[in-house]
Amino acid sequence: MSFSRRSFLAATGAATLAGVTRAETPKASKFELGLVTYNVVQSWDLPAILKVCQAHGIAAVECRTTHKHGVEPKLTADERKTVKQQFADAGVKFWGSGSICEFHAADKSVVAKNVEDCKEFVQLVADLGGKGVKVRPNGVAKGMTVEAACNQIGEALKLCGKAAADAGIEIWVEVHGPVTAIPKNMKAIMDACGHKSVGVTWNSNPTDLVDGSIAEGFELLAPHIKSCHINDLTGKYPYRDLFQRLKAIGYDRYTMCEVGKSYDVETGTQFLKEYKAMWSELVKG
Repeated sequence: MSFSRRSFLAATGAATLAGVTRAETPKASKFELGLVTYNVVQSWDLPAILKVCQAHGIAAVECRTTHKHGVEPKLTADERKTVKQQFADAGVKFWGSGSICEFHAADKSVVAKNVEDCKEFVQLVADLGGKGVKVRPNGVAKGMTVEAACNQIGEALKLCGKAAADAGIEIWVEVHGPVTAIPKNMKAIMDACGHKSVGVTWNSNPTDLVDGSIAEGFELLAPHIKSCHINDLTGKYPYRDLFQRLKAIGYDRYTMCEVGKSYDVETGTQFLKEYKAMWSELVKG
């Protein structure tokens, strides 16, 4: 898929956005472009992923679980060493694991199982020299209030956060799921957790927008942002504004491409090349 000229101009137009004026001197970006294997490269093996990242200046990879890359907790110690060396040889950062661990279930045994699964990903990421484990809420269980759900998720995250801190890494809670993706509810989860090793992955959701602006939600979650997912850069989401806000808070990590469509290696390589070009234009401010 190629970005059309019209889409590119729409996404990168010169309009003033959310208080950022052309008269201001744009701040330099301290963050880089990364890639979540969901879903663009979900069917690629690890060497193919690293090759295209190296070729097109994509600095980091978040390995979403269940994909062909095979970077999973089942890896042996020797296999972990091999994977770590593959990233090092390519000059690409292993950013972390995109787990599907979630803590909103009404059944407490399910929550406990997800906490233990998260701990396995924590050890994997630590062994591979990564930074964090992405987890998520996926809504509110039937019969549970939003307040109770946020408190339950937050309490479970404390346990994950302790394990992460012991291993020298972090937990990133994806802003995800019906109800829980609303920034004020994610803020309530962070308040209930209160662990310094637990933060959020900003997820570039439509629910971030209030009257077309991300200002309100970003202000709520800015102190907790430890990672960031971005998706279709040609759509209506205000990425130029997001990038300016990330610059303003000194965010110095990665904005991770997470696009829902899958590609074969040839077309995916072209897609990522064009994606990097558009990202670079938007980041200029």
